[in-house]
Amino acid sequence: MAKRNKYDVDESLEKGFDFSKLKRSIVYVKPYAKLMLLALGLSMLGSLLGLATPILLQQAMDVAIPNGDVSMVVWLAVASLGLVLVSTVFGAIRGIIMSHCGQSIVYDIRKDIFDHLQQLPFSYYDSRPHGKILVRVVNYVNSVSDSLTNGLVNAILELLNLFFIAGYMFSINVKLSLIILSGMPFLLVFILLLKNVQKKANFENNNKNSNLTAYTCEAIEGVKVSQIFRRQKENQKIYGRLNREYQKAWYKAAYLNNMMGPVTENLKQWVLCLVYIAGILWISPSVEIGVLIAMATYASKFWQPVISLANIYNNLIKTMSYLERIFQTIDEPVDICDSPEAKPLPDMQGRVEFQNVRFAYEKDYYVLKGVNLKVEKGQRIALVGPTGSGKSTIVNLISRFYNVTEGKLLIDGVDINDITLHSLRSQMGIMLQDSFIFTGTIADNIRYGKLDATDEEIRAAAKAVCADEFISQMEQGYDTPVTERGGQLSQGERQLIAFARTMVSDPAILILDEATSSIDAKTEKLLQQGIEKLMENRTSFVIAHRLSTIRNCDKILYIDGGEIKESGTHDELMAKKGYYYRLSTAQD
Repeated sequence: MAKRNKYDVDESLEKGFDFSKLKRSIVYVKPYAKLMLLALGLSMLGSLLGLATPILLQQAMDVAIPNGDVSMVVWLAVASLGLVLVSTVFGAIRGIIMSHCGQSIVYDIRKDIFDHLQQLPFSYYDSRPHGKILVRVVNYVNSVSDSLTNGLVNAILELLNLFFIAGYMFSINVKLSLIILSGMPFLLVFILLLKNVQKKANFENNNKNSNLTAYTCEAIEGVKVSQIFRRQKENQKIYGRLNREYQKAWYKAAYLNNMMGPVTENLKQWVLCLVYIAGILWISPSVEIGVLIAMATYASKFWQPVISLANIYNNLIKTMSYLERIFQTIDEPVDICDSPEAKPLPDMQGRVEFQNVRFAYEKDYYVLKGVNLKVEKGQRIALVGPTGSGKSTIVNLISRFYNVTEGKLLIDGVDINDITLHSLRSQMGIMLQDSFIFTGTIADNIRYGKLDATDEEIRAAAKAVCADEFISQMEQGYDTPVTERGGQLSQGERQLIAFARTMVSDPAILILDEATSSIDAKTEKLLQQGIEKLMENRTSFVIAHRLSTIRNCDKILYIDGGEIKESGTHDELMAKKGYYYRLSTAQD
């Protein structure tokens, strides 16, 4: 199980910062390589055409104008305009192509993360705030797309531009070209000195952004409780502190990232000054005025790709920190998965056996301590005991939401680890304590676990759990739209809908974890009739604090401290006058 996290705890990376993540991300670029090469080709052509304009300017200054050749000046002007126009068109086409590639890569990465999140076990979500997961799926993926598309193409293009420009420069004047290149060693030294500080600042910025998002999600989900307990001012203080921490980290990262531009621009201006000084000193006979102007233009053009590469490098540093988080999520192990030997269990009978089962959520902290239990097909088993005794853990292991730490858990005589998850859970009806309602209609929520359920099956399931009456009274009935978590429904109504969702799947094994905890006494009495009907010929596990709902169960297990302290029918346990007796008499 991952280390427990909190909204204001910075996440640490399991591995050091390295460029292998960038290499790994190329897998998302490969499907669009041909389109990106086309965009690169168009950019190269546009760049070559654009870089030819200083040569046309040189010809105008040194040949056409001194000779008074007006027609040559006009043709050079028209040629320059044509080159700029063609270069602009190529740039526009390239922009369209790269936008398509960028969004496609965002789609692919986000799909892989979401698909993986769907497979991760409960333990992953138990140990970290959901906001920290959300920021990786949305913010970080959005941030890497530009670097993996435009950044990659621009880096190649700008490097080629440097070679093209250098070629043009050296073809005109070697001495001035060497002066233009003289600033590069200073820039490389500066980059080497700055890179480690940038990496650290960007990681810190990501951490603070993640913390702020996590607390925002938690605050929104718990806003009703916050208002009930008048926690608004305290929440505002916490949010303000996290917001300031993020702002401070962002400023630091932005300051370091933005240092590249001014430094590069200063080097460019110094080099340009040196070119003018040297050119003036060397003008005629070794350097003509047109050559000086052309070289000054190329000096500006040469340092423009350098500035662009510096910006690309800054973005790359940030992208690497995002990729680290993204791949950390994708690499999270799926502990609950089908083993190579797993086979489907097509017709589950419902026999369940625990053989000395021990379980720990965290290492050496055992919640179950040697549970032995044998349940036959169709038996009704009730689990009672104090909070935290291990009741929900037992039913979670039957559903294989967690793997058994020690011992064996058998279903129909087969080790649960050798059964495919789909065949296992598709034949189970599980109602957890949290009656989660999804955005959609009431019918959509009841049909959630059985997409091919007919309207008649949905209504029959709702009638069985006494939900049909209140649903039918709604203006749109079963087509009534509900918001996230069913905000406009009462807690009892949400629980009844969740109960119908469980019932419509017609399970072989039924698990009810505090199924009637939010239902009033009158509705509960009616619901018990539906529960009795649902449990007929099904192996059932019922967790309940109200003992009146489980008296007719075939076996009642009193769980405490991760062990079965007592086992028997209601009458047998009452006669023992032990744990169950004291619990029962305390409720009477």
